Amino acid sequence: MKVSVDDDLCGGHGVCTVLCPEVFVLEDAGYARAVVEKVPAKHEAAVQEAQVRCPTRAISVT
Repeated sequence: MKVSVDDDLCGGHGVCTVLCPEVFVLEDAGYARAVVEKVPAKHEAAVQEAQVRCPTRAISVT
């Protein structure tokens, strides 16, 4: 599984960083970014939940 955050859509709500801090961080500007491109299997469920719960639908999972 690969994950990315669309900079143009991210609103900096931080839901993803709460659900999976091993994969997502908030940058100094206040927007989220994925710190890994390929998600470890043990974090896949949390990343999928972050994708669903993202208020701006900025997270893409493939």
